[in-house]
Amino acid sequence: MEYIDIVDEQGNPTGEKVERSIAHSQGIRHRTAHIWIVRKVNGRYQVLMQKRAMNKESFPGMFDTSSAGHIQAGDEPLESALREFHEELGIRAQPQELEFAGNFRISYEKEFYGKMFRDNEIAFVYIYSQPVDETKLVLQKEEVDEKTPTYKHQMSFHVATAKYPDGKPDRCSMSWMHKIHTRSDTMSQNTCREELQC
Repeated sequence: MEYIDIVDEQGNPTGEKVERSIAHSQGIRHRTAHIWIVRKVNGRYQVLMQKRAMNKESFPGMFDTSSAGHIQAGDEPLESALREFHEELGIRAQPQELEFAGNFRISYEKEFYGKMFRDNEIAFVYIYSQPVDETKLVLQKEEVDEKTPTYKHQMSFHVATAKYPDGKPDRCSMSWMHKIHTRSDTMSQNTCREELQC
């Protein structure tokens, strides 16, 4: 079983922990760590997005942030982000290569496989802007879909319409990233780029 920390509204651990499946069945607030692989092309920012494996407990086969995972009980957001980054994509990043962009709340209820999934999380977001060749990533089959025809469909850059003032992501950019889960069913598997409005 995987245990995660119960947190307050600011994402601080309360000292209590809960099993992950119970957190999702009861909607108990917890933490996740996200990394967005970002590059700038022709003055616009793009984020590398993965297509979730079909056996995922929520939003199977839909597009998601570059790398993300639950922060295990007792762990810190940065160490969790780095671990998930390597496990999911095979990238060994250094702490100084990640820029903390902030955190935001994700809260929703949706039915998957005949039962309710209640997500109530505080996401800690980091930016990774080092060069990445998406065709050479080492994908974790349990997390990333490997049944799509080519690597560009498994991991592909999508255009971020939100502008980053002074090169830093803003709340608008984080809000459109959150829309990926709910809109990804309308994003064509054969289309590598999708503009997401804030």
